[in-house]
Amino acid sequence: MTEAVGGSLGGVPPEVIAFLGGRGGRSLIVKGGAGTGKTTFGLELLERVGRPQQSYYLSTRVGDEALYRQFPWLKATEMRARILDAGKLFLDAINAPGKSASPELPDTEKKKIQAAREMMRTFAEERGPPTRVDRTHLTALLKRTPMPEVENVYNRIEQALPEKSLLVIDSLEGITHKYGLEMEEFVMALQKDLVESSNTNVVMILEKPEAGGIEYLVDGLISIQREELDERRVRHLRLEKLRATNITRPRYAVTLSGGRFEALGFAPPAHAPTGSPAWKPFADAERFYSTGIPDFDALLGGGFRRGSFNAFEVDVNVGIDDYYMLFTPTFLNFLSQGRGIIAVLAAGESHEKLRETLTRHTAPNLFDTRVRIADYTANETEEVYIVPMARFGRDEAMRAMVTAEKAARGPEQKPFLEYTAFDTLESLMGDQVAIRMYFHGVQRTKLVGNLGIGLLKPGLLVSSEILNMMDTYFRIINIDNAPCIYGIRPRTTIYSISIDQEKGAPAAKLTPIV
Repeated sequence: MTEAVGGSLGGVPPEVIAFLGGRGGRSLIVKGGAGTGKTTFGLELLERVGRPQQSYYLSTRVGDEALYRQFPWLKATEMRARILDAGKLFLDAINAPGKSASPELPDTEKKKIQAAREMMRTFAEERGPPTRVDRTHLTALLKRTPMPEVENVYNRIEQALPEKSLLVIDSLEGITHKYGLEMEEFVMALQKDLVESSNTNVVMILEKPEAGGIEYLVDGLISIQREELDERRVRHLRLEKLRATNITRPRYAVTLSGGRFEALGFAPPAHAPTGSPAWKPFADAERFYSTGIPDFDALLGGGFRRGSFNAFEVDVNVGIDDYYMLFTPTFLNFLSQGRGIIAVLAAGESHEKLRETLTRHTAPNLFDTRVRIADYTANETEEVYIVPMARFGRDEAMRAMVTAEKAARGPEQKPFLEYTAFDTLESLMGDQVAIRMYFHGVQRTKLVGNLGIGLLKPGLLVSSEILNMMDTYFRIINIDNAPCIYGIRPRTTIYSISIDQEKGAPAAKLTPIV
C-alpha cells in the first residue's frame, strides 16, 4: 500500500489516494489547459503519495532550478532527490561508462524473451512482486531513437524493486515531441513495461485539455479546469476515470495557494480536543471585534468594526453547519469575554443545537444568562434564554426585548452581538415590518457599539434595501461541496471555509482559492 510522507494526505482527494494505493501498478493521465495547476498537482502527488526512495518526477518542460524557484518547498533534501531534470538525466546516461543506450539481441532471442514474459504475466499473482523492470516495449522504441533519460528512469525504478515506485512525467508531449514518437506508442510502452509488469504507478501530465484518444490505454483520467465565478478565479478537479476505485465525489474545488495543490471540501477526521476545552478568546484590535478566526480578522483588516452591521447572503445549497463554521467562533469569542448575544434564528436553525454547541466551550450558566433568542413562533417556554414573542402584543414585545437587551448587556453594560435571520422576520411579519425592525437595529447597533450580523437567504424582498445599509456584504456559496465565502463589500477573492485540523472544531480557517 502506498504511504504518504509525513502522514498527511490533506491536499489530494481520497479517491486518488485509494486508486494509486491499490494492488499492482496504475497509470493516470492528468490533462488540462495552461495554468490550471497540473504541474502543482503532480508535485503534490510526489510528496503526499510517493515514498522518498521510490518516487520520481521527470521534468521535460523546465529544469529543476526553475521548479525550486516556483515551488520553494521542493528544496527539502528528500524532495530534491525526487526531481529528475530530463536534461541532466540525458547527460548522466550518455556519460555512463560501458553502457549501451540500446542493447541489441538476435531476433530469435528477443522472441524467446518476449514469449517468456507474456507467459509470466499470466502467473503474476503466483510469482510475487517483480525484481526486474520489463523493458520489452522500451527496447522496441530504442531501435528507432535513443532515449537516455527514459532508460535512466527505468534503471532507478528497477533499483527500487520489489518496492512500488511512483513516476510523474511532466509532460507527455515533452518526451514524445523530443524523440518523434507517437504519444500512443510511448504510453503503451510505459503501461506494459512499468505499470503492468513492474509494479509502478505512472502519472502522465498532458499540456492540453484533451487526451487525444489515448484515454483507453490508461487506468485513470483526471482533468483540471479553470473558470470565472463572479469575476473570481475558480479551479475544478474532475475524476473522469479511476479503474477499480469507487468515486464518491466526481469533482473537487481546488486551490494553488502557497504553491501547493489542495483539494477542498474534505479533510481527514479531526482529532477533537479531550474534554472540549474552554474557548480561548482572541483579543480585539482597537475599534474592532475579533471574528474568532484569525484568517477572517486579517481579511477584514482587524475584525468586524465596532458598531457595524454585516450581511451574509447564504446560497440555497449551503447547509446550516457550513455557515455555522464561520459564525460559531464569533459567538464564542463574544461569550468568552462576557458579552451577550441576542438572536433571531433562521428557519431550520435550532436553539437547542446552538446552546449545545456553544456550551461545549463556555459555561452553560454564561449562555443561559447572557444569550437571548427571540422566538416569534413560541407562546411559552421552559428555557430561560428563549423569549416567546408570539404571546406578546406590540407594547409587551418591546418591553420583552428591552429586558432581553439588559440580560445580554449584563451588569457591566457591555456591548452585545445581534444575530438576525431576515427570512424569519419577513415570513412572519412581512417585508416592510422586517425592514423597519432592521432600521431600528442598525441605529441601536451604531449608537451603543454593538456588532450586527444579518443572515439573508435567496429571494427575500428585504434584501436590496438591507444590503444598501450594511457595512460589509459577503456571500457564502457551495463550490463542489466545499463551503466558500467572498466579499462584495469589501471586494475579496473566494475563500474556502473549513475546520482547522490542527486545532480541531470549532476553530476554523479560510483558504484563498487562487
